[in-house]
Amino acid sequence: MFVDELLLTVISGGGGDGCSAWRREKYVPLGGPAGGDGGRGGDVVFVADTQLTTFGDMVSDRVMRATPGGPGRARNRHGSDGPHLVVSLPPGTTVFDATTDEVLAELVVPGTSWVAAPGGRGGLGNSRFATATDQAPTRVTLGVPSVTRKLRLELRLLADAGLVGLPNAGKSTLLSRISRASPRIASYPFTTLAPQLGLVEMKGFRRFVLADLPGLIEGAHEGKGLGVRFLRHVERTRVLVHCLDLFPLEGSAVEAYRTVRAEIEAYGHGLADRPEIVVGTKGDLAPPGEAEKAGNALGRKLKKKVLVISAATGAGLEALVEAVGAALDAAVARPGPETVAGAADEFSGA
Repeated sequence: MFVDELLLTVISGGGGDGCSAWRREKYVPLGGPAGGDGGRGGDVVFVADTQLTTFGDMVSDRVMRATPGGPGRARNRHGSDGPHLVVSLPPGTTVFDATTDEVLAELVVPGTSWVAAPGGRGGLGNSRFATATDQAPTRVTLGVPSVTRKLRLELRLLADAGLVGLPNAGKSTLLSRISRASPRIASYPFTTLAPQLGLVEMKGFRRFVLADLPGLIEGAHEGKGLGVRFLRHVERTRVLVHCLDLFPLEGSAVEAYRTVRAEIEAYGHGLADRPEIVVGTKGDLAPPGEAEKAGNALGRKLKKKVLVISAATGAGLEALVEAVGAALDAAVARPGPETVAGAADEFSGA
């Protein structure tokens, strides 16, 4: 199940209370205070884990609670520290405050960690307060209470290039032919209901990750169809691969191109400024030579180069893969969005 949004409550462990105790040993006439400190509560820590690509495993558990620290004990024994609760999240996760919608952290680089809820410090036992003038203190301090935060998690897939286009433009078939991905393929629109990722191998031991997004329709940025929900998954891509059906049953390839471009521009977030490769799909539906003519005619109307392919026969796929690879090499590397200062760090686990 593909889940890219999640509301989550995290609760850190509270610190253990300090202990008030006294030494009562047979041959120690002046015992004195012997209360130990409370243990520190565990943190709730988010870590970007490449083993995950969705929040699906977390749907059934919306409350993450770390272990509290143990109370101090007699004979100056300290309470045990609560272990940290480490929560694995897919790389590309953005963490928002569920109340204010403020961005708290972005876990883009695999292995990056962020303390979502710090554990409370342990309280001090009465032995900590012994002085020359007060040799029998009864004072102790309580542990720092736990921290509760309501968070909203949002996933933006990490892919080098993204396939965009109208429904039934041949994106899923293309992804299945040039990668090992197995998206759902059928002859009706909206067979892709969730983003699909595929690893594309190139010559020279090079590779890139390609994302297939659900088809866009007019008004997607206003909530129509499926595109508005998944457009954010191309925010971190460096190249857009725009798929156009060369021989649509309704309308024209030019209208299809303009419709999708309008939705991308309306969505914003800099998507319209990404390098774009225009691909004419389903070239096998025309007699030999006709698909190339249709692609050239489309290119003249759009004032763009159009690569003609056929995912069914494999024609043009190698050239397309090389073109995407060249565009990725030429594109300025797009780093992940800047992390909120001080929010993300490397968690030592101590």
